[in-house]
Amino acid sequence: MNRTTISIPDDILDRLRQIAAERRTSMATLVREALEEKVSMYRPVPRSFGVGASGQADTARRSATERPDPRAWR
Repeated sequence: MNRTTISIPDDILDRLRQIAAERRTSMATLVREALEEKVSMYRPVPRSFGVGASGQADTARRSATERPDPRAWR
C-alpha cells in the first residue's frame, strides 16, 4: 500500500472526522472506501479511432436543415 498526501477543504475534513468517530474507524479507511466506490463506478469511454469520421465538425447541425429528397418506391 502506498501513502499519499491530499488537500481537503476544512468542512469536508470535519465531516470525515465526525463520520470516522461515529463508525469507530480511521479516516484513512473512510477515504479508501470512498475512492474504491468511485473507481468501481468508472467506465472507460469507447474510442472509435476515427472509423467512419466524416472530417466535418458541423454534420449534425447541417443534417437537421438539409434533408434529402425522398426516393420513389420503384
